[in-house]
Amino acid sequence: MTERKLTSTNYQNQAFLEERCALNELLYFLSKRWMTDVLFSIEEGNTRFTLLKENLEHISDHILADRLRALEQHQLIQKSYLPGNPPRTEYALTPKGNRLSEMLDGLCGFASLELEL
Repeated sequence: MTERKLTSTNYQNQAFLEERCALNELLYFLSKRWMTDVLFSIEEGNTRFTLLKENLEHISDHILADRLRALEQHQLIQKSYLPGNPPRTEYALTPKGNRLSEMLDGLCGFASLELEL
């Protein structure tokens, strides 16, 4: 858990909910702006930073870099370095990221068919 003061009621409530069910922590992580969009964009084949920026045209460089770092830290994506001049990096979903993406696709389908959102 980050981004909240340790003494705040919101932090304490979030900690309580995360202890009750890991899904609460996952939903908090995924609800950050652009997080699922970055994950889905990589799944669609946008494997480089510039391709992600083009696909997600309103995302800032700072937020994109932050979301990529967070997804990598949670082992949902893998960053690979490609030789060349200049060297390049590519991102790909890990098996864990693929499983999550499949579940999120199902939730998106449920939301569009069953909920009036």
